[in-house]
Amino acid sequence: MNIIVLVKQVPDTEAKIRIADDGKQIDESAVNFVVNPYDEFAIEAALQLKEAHGGEITLVLLGPDTAVAALRTGLAMGADKAVLLKADDSRFMDSFAVASGLADAIKDREFDLILCGKKAVDTDAQQVGTLVASRLNIPVISSIVELSIDDTNITAKREIEGGTEQVSASLPAVLTCEKGLNEPRYPNLKGIMMAKKKPIEEIEIDSTGMAASIAGLEYPPQKAEGRIVGEGPEAAAELVKLLREEAKVI
Repeated sequence: MNIIVLVKQVPDTEAKIRIADDGKQIDESAVNFVVNPYDEFAIEAALQLKEAHGGEITLVLLGPDTAVAALRTGLAMGADKAVLLKADDSRFMDSFAVASGLADAIKDREFDLILCGKKAVDTDAQQVGTLVASRLNIPVISSIVELSIDDTNITAKREIEGGTEQVSASLPAVLTCEKGLNEPRYPNLKGIMMAKKKPIEEIEIDSTGMAASIAGLEYPPQKAEGRIVGEGPEAAAELVKLLREEAKVI
């Protein structure tokens, strides 16, 4: 089984994000970039499928040269090879542009299954996986938390309000992976050393006209400072009055 896993490099969720001097992008100088956490669930799912059914895992990432580090992490986890679609302005590309670039690079490759995270934690758009499926004209099951597969079909469960939904599709297909599907493994020393020797194919893509125009970035407004309305039981009436007339929450 040939599996393609779509990967994105994103800022660490614990990073302190600062706006760059131009006001249109983030200051990356002090930001640690990592594999998108939801994509780690996709990589782990691919590894488990390979262990059960055999085959090969290829990581595909659209991003700048520095995104090679994210691919090396995925290779250290156990993927076989990787493809970097080089686009220095990838941070300004919207979901449709990214999906188009990925689909164009994938369409002529042999694959049985495409896996990716349900969303990237930086843009939170939750669109690329389904857009790739649309561009390739193959089925998609999104936000899966459980899956089983045979030679020609895949069955997956996805959480919905009040329960779970079971969906089946024929292969090839795209699956977007949700937290709870598995517990991603950590790269061990052997995997890290082997990753240095695994091939990464680099392809320059023409992203002319694919980048969005960023008008500007702003920090969220600061929260107003709290205030003390009194002490003891006598403050209760004043608090209720403020909640009703000023905050309008009761």
